[in-house]
Amino acid sequence: MSNCSTATANPISSHTIGIQQIAESRQFKAWFLDQFGVLHDGKQAYPGAVSTFKKLASSGAKMVIISNSSRRASTTMEKIGNLGFDPSLFVGAITSGELTYQHLQRRDDVWFAALGRSCIHMTWNDRGAISLEGLGLEVVEKVKDADFILAHGTEALGVSSGEPLPVKLEDLEKILEESAIKQIPMVVANPDFVTVEARALRIMPGTLADKYEKLGGEVKWMGKPGEIIYKAAMTMAGVDASDCVAVGDSLHHDIKGANIAGIQSAFITGGIHATELGLDEFGEVADQSSVDALTLKYDAYPSYVLPSFSW
Repeated sequence: MSNCSTATANPISSHTIGIQQIAESRQFKAWFLDQFGVLHDGKQAYPGAVSTFKKLASSGAKMVIISNSSRRASTTMEKIGNLGFDPSLFVGAITSGELTYQHLQRRDDVWFAALGRSCIHMTWNDRGAISLEGLGLEVVEKVKDADFILAHGTEALGVSSGEPLPVKLEDLEKILEESAIKQIPMVVANPDFVTVEARALRIMPGTLADKYEKLGGEVKWMGKPGEIIYKAAMTMAGVDASDCVAVGDSLHHDIKGANIAGIQSAFITGGIHATELGLDEFGEVADQSSVDALTLKYDAYPSYVLPSFSW
């Protein structure tokens, strides 16, 4: 695994006007695009994002969505199409949910092979429960009956019927405390701590996983900033690390992950870090010293800094 030494040795790039500057350098064959906080806010595409995406596609760039979404890749592509982005212009999508599904289904990895089949399923309610069809898992409601925890969401518990049972975050945390005592592992199918949704921040499964680790629990993180998702994207696009750039709004997940994978990155300041950077309006340029301080805080160093995914 690469480390961040190469990235941290270089000064942080000053603000870039837009995606056009990077695209016209012809430096990158493949672009790995985060979705929430970059292309859209969960409800609608950001201003200029669809046209920028089309221009980037017309420049010959191979584009792959890499997302910590707990949804399958097919669901992600369907949603991105509904928000105005032409799915046919992407090479494909790699999501944490897709990686999780594949590993649970194949079990050709030593860690997953030893996991067991019964699980406590933390899922979504308002967004709809994540289907476990085809995985041969038994969803149980009591920790004493579980081999592991599967975390797709933070709103509900799955039951044997597949329906979600709405629960409070505090109730999920109590289950984590009980599970830590039993020392059962957790698979987190969305490592994000929070996400942007219509300018508000929503608690994501990564927050639960972080708490579980602090309780002494073992966690398998299936997405950014882990190298696993970047390697999958490189394989999908048929490129090496030197040929790609990752675009994201999370320093901890997108930029840190790119640093770990040894690829260049573009930090979109108007996403989840907007408040920390003192930004009030879309497209507002962040103060360079504030960006520098934040990158040091997260130990994540972008190659480029942009206010939004705009041409």
